[in-house]
Amino acid sequence: MTQVNFNKKVYDVVRVIPKGNVATYGQIAALLGSPRAARVVGWAMHAMDSLPSDLFKLYPWWRVINSKGFISTTCEEHTYELQKKLLEKDKIKVNWVEDKKMYCVDLDKYLWLP
Repeated sequence: MTQVNFNKKVYDVVRVIPKGNVATYGQIAALLGSPRAARVVGWAMHAMDSLPSDLFKLYPWWRVINSKGFISTTCEEHTYELQKKLLEKDKIKVNWVEDKKMYCVDLDKYLWLP
């Protein structure tokens, strides 16, 4: 499978994550039959920035977080503060974890189970 095809499959999964839920990079990789490709899912998510804005809006990128429940974006355009704000708009409680200096979501409560 080419990277372009993999990215499209990632975006197809991201598109169906319901409001009020999150998915992890690894979960998406596993759903696509590539359980060890969490980082590749992350790269696909970052490549989403190159989509035309009308398409970009179709994919709730902010609902994808890391396996520990942390917001782990490093994108300067789509910051962790923006991701936090969008998750809260989806009615997802986001907590600051002081010792990690990161925002976190309770996966027991918000993880999407397709």
